[in-house]
Amino acid sequence: MQGKNTTIFIVGAGAIGKALAAFLKQKGKDIVLLRGHINDRSTYIEKIEVVLNNNEIVREDILVSTVKNYSALNGIIVLANKSYGNIELSERLKNKINESPLVILQNGLNVEQPFLEKRFPQIYRCVMFATCQVTGESRLKFKPVSISPIGVIKGSDKNLARIVGHLSNSHFLFKQEEHIQPILWTKVIVNSIFNSICPLLATDNGIFCRNEKALDIAMRVINECIAIAASQGISLNPDKVLSSLLLISRSSDGQLISTYQDLLNKRKTEIGTLNVAIARIADKLEGKGLAKETNLLGELIQIKSEIAMTI
Repeated sequence: MQGKNTTIFIVGAGAIGKALAAFLKQKGKDIVLLRGHINDRSTYIEKIEVVLNNNEIVREDILVSTVKNYSALNGIIVLANKSYGNIELSERLKNKINESPLVILQNGLNVEQPFLEKRFPQIYRCVMFATCQVTGESRLKFKPVSISPIGVIKGSDKNLARIVGHLSNSHFLFKQEEHIQPILWTKVIVNSIFNSICPLLATDNGIFCRNEKALDIAMRVINECIAIAASQGISLNPDKVLSSLLLISRSSDGQLISTYQDLLNKRKTEIGTLNVAIARIADKLEGKGLAKETNLLGELIQIKSEIAMTI
C-alpha cells in the first residue's frame, strides 16, 4: 500500500460498492469497481449518481471491470460483494493480491474465513453503519447512520490507520477500532433482525420505531443472540444492542433492507451468514434450541428466497 495515489479496488458493483466508489472518486482517489460475481467482461465506464440525505447529488464516472482483467491488484481491496461469494472470490484473488490489504465491508459471522484459510497477508473487518438503495439505473439513495469502524483481523494498527485515511470521506466516514468483535456481533444481531423481519412483513427499516409487536419480536431475537454471543466470549448489553437497532431504524426509515431488495429482484440473500450462522453456533452448544426464533426467521427467509428465485 503506497501513498496518496494508492488505487482502491472495490469488489462488488451493488449499491454500497457504487456509492463508495463515487464518494472516493469525488475525493480524488484512483478507483476501480470490480464486479463480484462476474469474472469475464470487458472494462467500461459507468456514470453513477448518489442522492444524499440533503438531496445533494454526487455524480462520478467510475471505471468498472472484473478481476480477470488484472494480473495483480496492488493497492487496497475493499469487499462490498455478497458474502456468499467469498469462497469463489478468495480463489480468484489469492494469486493477485500480493501484499495488498483486504477490507471486508460485509455483514455476517466468519465471512473472513475463506481469506484466512488461504493466508491472505492483511485482513480487516468493517462494521458498516450506512444504508443504500438502488432507485434507478446507476442511481442510488445513500443514508449514513454513524461512523463505520474498521478493526484488525490479521494485520497491523499502523496499516489500518493508513487504510482509514484512504477510505474515509465527507459522506461515508470510517474510523479505527481496537475492539471490533463486540461491535461486529452487535451488528450481526441487528442485521439478523432487519434482514428477516422486514422482508417477511414486506416493509421498510422504520418498522421497529412504528410497531410495538415488531419491536417485541426483535427484542426476543436480541436476547437469544446475546446468550449465544456470550458462549463465544463476547459480552453484550441488550440495551445497547436495542439502541443500535432503533438508531438504524430511525435513520433509514422508508428504506428497504438489502435482503428485501434481493428478494424483490429474485437474487440470492446473505441470510446464511446472519440468522443461519448464529443458529449453527447455537446447535453446537449444550441445550440446543437457544436460537429457536432467530433460526425460524432465517429459515422462512430461505424458503421465501427459493420461491422468489423460481417464479
